[in-house]
Amino acid sequence: MSNTVILNIQDGIATITLNRPDVFNAFDEEQSFALQDALKECTRNNEVRVVILTGAGKAFCSGQDLKSIASVEKRNLAESLHKRYNPIIKAMRSMPKPIICRLNGVAAGAGCSLALASDIIVAADSANLIEVFVNVGLVLDSGSSYFLPRLVGSHRAFQLATMGSKISATQAKDWGIIHEVCPIEELDAKVAELTAFYAKAPTKAIGMMKKMLNKSFQSDLDTMLEYEAYCQEIAGYSSDYKEGVTAFNEKRKPVFKGA
Repeated sequence: MSNTVILNIQDGIATITLNRPDVFNAFDEEQSFALQDALKECTRNNEVRVVILTGAGKAFCSGQDLKSIASVEKRNLAESLHKRYNPIIKAMRSMPKPIICRLNGVAAGAGCSLALASDIIVAADSANLIEVFVNVGLVLDSGSSYFLPRLVGSHRAFQLATMGSKISATQAKDWGIIHEVCPIEELDAKVAELTAFYAKAPTKAIGMMKKMLNKSFQSDLDTMLEYEAYCQEIAGYSSDYKEGVTAFNEKRKPVFKGA
């Protein structure tokens, strides 16, 4: 794997670190494909129960590295999205495991989309989000047009998108985007609390719930009731369900295996 993305797996926890700190972890082609590879590995590796996504240095991700494409004339941006960014977002949303965004600094453009595509965001109080696309005459991409209005409503989404307004971590928490905000020196401890929970949780059930919540955005009540029944049947045959019931009856904490 490219050194522009670092993947570390230990005790059921996979940490993916965007590693171009000299350019605030802005994406070039190498890093975008390396992140795809890291997400694929986390999906297929049965030892992984939870994923942390973060950036090296002071930033989370500042989006596309504009300097790396400055010399390219008539660049096909749609092709770039189809090959580089869209597969990342799809992999994140389809991964049957929780993804925690450790928002250590600025998340701009595609970096903002990356944060929004995560399942939970824990942020340093110095971090911020900005849909910077409009500042270079572009539109939202990498899923921001999907996630943003669902998180903050259509009016706020329009303002953030069309004005390129920077939103602080604290404001983002108030608007329901971010789960928790803390001083940067406490960030690792806060993330560790969440990962410790998910690393021992019933991963198969959580993966199905993630799919259910994704599906609910395009479904009516009857569809979701049927899908709940379908998923519940699968969960009912899992070893984690058997362990959960046994532990309840034995009045002890369950030891889930994620299967």
